[in-house]
Amino acid sequence: MTYMNKKIGAFIVPTGVGASIGGYAGDAGAYARKFAKHTQLIVNPNVVNAGGFSAITDSMLYTEGYTLDSFFRGEINLIPTTDNKIGVIYDKAIPNDVLKVHLNTQNAVKTVYGIDVTDYEITEDEVGVEFYLTDEKISVGRVNNIETISKSCEKLLAKGCNAIAIVCLFDDAEDSNPDYANGEGADPVGGVEAIISHYISKNYKIPCAHSPAFIDYSIYSDVVSPKSASEYITPTFLPCILLGLANAPQITADKNSGINVKNLDFLLMPYDSLGSTPVFESIKADIPVYAIKENKTVLDVTKDKLDLDSIIEIDTYEQALKQILEG
Repeated sequence: MTYMNKKIGAFIVPTGVGASIGGYAGDAGAYARKFAKHTQLIVNPNVVNAGGFSAITDSMLYTEGYTLDSFFRGEINLIPTTDNKIGVIYDKAIPNDVLKVHLNTQNAVKTVYGIDVTDYEITEDEVGVEFYLTDEKISVGRVNNIETISKSCEKLLAKGCNAIAIVCLFDDAEDSNPDYANGEGADPVGGVEAIISHYISKNYKIPCAHSPAFIDYSIYSDVVSPKSASEYITPTFLPCILLGLANAPQITADKNSGINVKNLDFLLMPYDSLGSTPVFESIKADIPVYAIKENKTVLDVTKDKLDLDSIIEIDTYEQALKQILEG
């Protein structure tokens, strides 16, 4: 199927699994933008989020992981939109000076890009975020008081917001993975961020994304890996999720509206992270799944391990794009 005279596909890089492309700070963005020049592209936030930057384009549909799974299971459709009213939730634990930096950031993005950031709420209680890397170097964590996020979300929905940005206080992430600045290992905060966004998506059926806040908002002065650089030159990571949410599709259970999973022409995944709902559901629906060999993770879930002959292994994203456009 085509949308706006373009093929429709999904470009997914799972969060917190150390993907060599897309496991850092917007480093999959340039790859996704090439596809978005020629296709209507569903992306998860991990693909385009880049701290103070974003790789998002008007041809991308910014879609959080839980919503992606629901979409691929055929439970919901995605309705492209450009007029989301974004509400921002701030963790009560964020110190006042850090909060003011975020409020200035929020207002700057609103002014420069014309994004409708409708209002914000501070949670009644501290959220209590914990995160760490497993022995397998996978990012995980827990949220001690996720209900307080829910209460703030409901207040923003009552004010007319239909997309939610969440900012929770995190401890310094450098202690969890000091090699992240060098472009090695997994993003230590990615796993618990997914827990937060999944919760809101599941319970309220709205676009959402999370951005961490840190007490130290000074600019890092050492030279780091280009893969991670965008996160080290900004005091807040809020811009990328606001820009993404402005391009986030609304969610509907009406199967006659918007884009349905059966409309997809392709799915792109890292070579060895194929054990997910999007992959299995795409195979059921005869949607071509491309496993990109140049993008590897700390996982080892490959076509051979799953014994799924229909998955198309291909060396590079560039080759996949060529094949998709010629097909």
